[in-house]
Amino acid sequence: MNHTKFLSFLLLAWLFISCSDTVKPTTEIDEWKAQAERVTIIRDDYGVPHIYGKTDADAVFGLLYAQCEDDFNRVEQNYIWATGRLAEVDGEDALYSDLRANLFMTQEEAIAKYEAAPGWLKELCQAFADGVNYYLYTHPEVKPKLLTRFEPWMPLFFSEGSIGGDIERISTKKIKSFYEEGMELPIMQLLQEQKEEELAEPQGSNGIAISGDLTQSGNAMLLINPHTSFYFRGEVHVVSEEGLNAYGAVTWGQFFVYQGFNEKTGWMHTSTYTDVMDEFKETIVSNQGKLLYQYGEELRPVDSLKIKLKYKEGDALFEKEFPMYRTHHGPVTHKVDGQWTASAMMWEPVKALEQSYIRTKQNGYAGFREMMDIRTNSSNNTVYADADGTIAYFHGNFVPKRDTIFDYTKAVDGSNPKTDWQGLHTVDENILIKNPANGWIQNCNSTPYTAALEYSPKRSNYPKYMSRDQENFRGIHAITLLTDRKGYTLDSLISLAHDPYLPAFDALLPSLFTAYENKHDKNPKLAEPIAVLKAWDFKTSKESVAMTLAHYYGMCYYREGKYPEGLNAMERIQHWGSVEGEQLQLFEKTIDQLVSDFGTWKMPWGEVNRYQRLNGDIRQAFDDAKPSIPIGFASGTWGALAAYGARYHNNTKKIYGTRGNSFVAAVEFGEKVKAKSILAGGQSGDPNSPHFDDQIEGYANGQWKNIAFYKEDVLKRATRTYHPGE
Repeated sequence: MNHTKFLSFLLLAWLFISCSDTVKPTTEIDEWKAQAERVTIIRDDYGVPHIYGKTDADAVFGLLYAQCEDDFNRVEQNYIWATGRLAEVDGEDALYSDLRANLFMTQEEAIAKYEAAPGWLKELCQAFADGVNYYLYTHPEVKPKLLTRFEPWMPLFFSEGSIGGDIERISTKKIKSFYEEGMELPIMQLLQEQKEEELAEPQGSNGIAISGDLTQSGNAMLLINPHTSFYFRGEVHVVSEEGLNAYGAVTWGQFFVYQGFNEKTGWMHTSTYTDVMDEFKETIVSNQGKLLYQYGEELRPVDSLKIKLKYKEGDALFEKEFPMYRTHHGPVTHKVDGQWTASAMMWEPVKALEQSYIRTKQNGYAGFREMMDIRTNSSNNTVYADADGTIAYFHGNFVPKRDTIFDYTKAVDGSNPKTDWQGLHTVDENILIKNPANGWIQNCNSTPYTAALEYSPKRSNYPKYMSRDQENFRGIHAITLLTDRKGYTLDSLISLAHDPYLPAFDALLPSLFTAYENKHDKNPKLAEPIAVLKAWDFKTSKESVAMTLAHYYGMCYYREGKYPEGLNAMERIQHWGSVEGEQLQLFEKTIDQLVSDFGTWKMPWGEVNRYQRLNGDIRQAFDDAKPSIPIGFASGTWGALAAYGARYHNNTKKIYGTRGNSFVAAVEFGEKVKAKSILAGGQSGDPNSPHFDDQIEGYANGQWKNIAFYKEDVLKRATRTYHPGE
């Protein structure tokens, strides 16, 4: 090598070493910042975030960042609960919620499932975690209650989208009784729980699909009307260059639109009465210190684990160790008839998360129907409409096959292999409606056998466990409104969704009138209020005194009315309305309660039924002395489609809504999609935000906002455009 070549070699070597010294490994924060540059968030005039990303993962990153901007409190709370760490915030009483979560899946099991998930899903899960963590990095003033870092396996705990999923139907009180004392929950406590649930505002939703044959435009329409706890879901629009373009409601902390639509398809979920959970009584044997359970002719080992759960007491954290038992049927959650009992339900978190996301990217019925073949949307029915004019209804999605000689409404003998689930019914075997000749489909958590009038599925064609043949007043109300009606527009569909008639009182009140008329020694203090009710048209409004009387009378029946065992909610009201005996006594109590609470029974409904949002707390501390506004809607118990009710009161005299109409939307499909929506309150959980309660007047008056779906419309209504972190 000559001198010149040697010098050149040394120079190249020096450059290489110098460059190597200056190129730093890419840090996590650098990666977040780079991804943020690929995401644009446009906030419209109602604060709704329209998130645009280059890839689906970029869009998910931006979606979670935007959710945290709007309500990090609820994002964090959902994952504290879902991952089984609630007691670290709420104290020892929450240990059994945490134990329940771990009985079905521990953190270690979630991590293993995540690692085995498809690559594309892992990428989205990572983007979820990165979006939240970047928000926390760029907002050091935000102090999480517990979760200072989010991990990509967390969405597997919260994969299906419904409010609490099937797992919330497992009683934590039963778990506590079994794992603390090895006992069954006492019958009186079970009856008390049942009574409290009967008195509570019902959970449920309305879904209505309208064929183009019945609309002015000739386009199919979809009413998306979930009844959830208020502020449980935010409104979002998320778009990528990989085909994602979904608008609707996202449960805080999830990376998919749960109730919503894209340009070609729309989907609405209603809670299902399909039997998707069963209980198996296990025969337990102890042999040389090992727990075994009988299964046919064999003894199988009980899967026994130990777990330490933390709980908060004062400012300190303590630990408590629990055993956890599982059989092939599922985790042991309680005792029935003295036997350990395992709870079986759909638990395929990876597949459920896949289905939840894939659903949002379908562009027609064929793809949507194929997506339903994944069969993990276990707790819901689906009402569907699309731009091709198809309307459809899927009653349930995850339906285990069972031997119908056994009664699965009760715990069955787990030692008998014949009681085991025998795979899943196919989508075609499940209850399914497509393009019925009447031109509409409705489901209000009611029987599917009236979902499309005479074109509904026939009860005799399906196993009993596929659905309870059980009607409710919302279903009856919807059918009455939809029958022989056409010429729909978006506005007339919204008007239908707010129809004020309450069919329950048409069933309940006439017997009160008859009882009073037949009474020889009439109580004079009942004369005027009964006259007010007799003149009423059974329609709710802010101004109606009759509505107040009817509601309190109905609730008095729920607290004290007698009825035969086995009646559902609607049948109880029909029974009370048909049998004389208690009417005048309970109506007098109603009058006395109103006078005691308000000084008079002459209370307009809007003076009693209120909306109040004081702060960003998940459970509001309602206060009669603080500002609130009147609401004319009524409880779904009475058949109100626009449901509005309370599940807690904080000892106030007035009623403050906590659940019912929350995010609602009406969508028209065609060459271009058109839609309107409204939220209870507003998009933001921050009381200092202009979007904390800027939608409540429109909500209360049934005046929904236009949705900006196309980019040119979004830009016209843009109030802020930015990258995450700016």
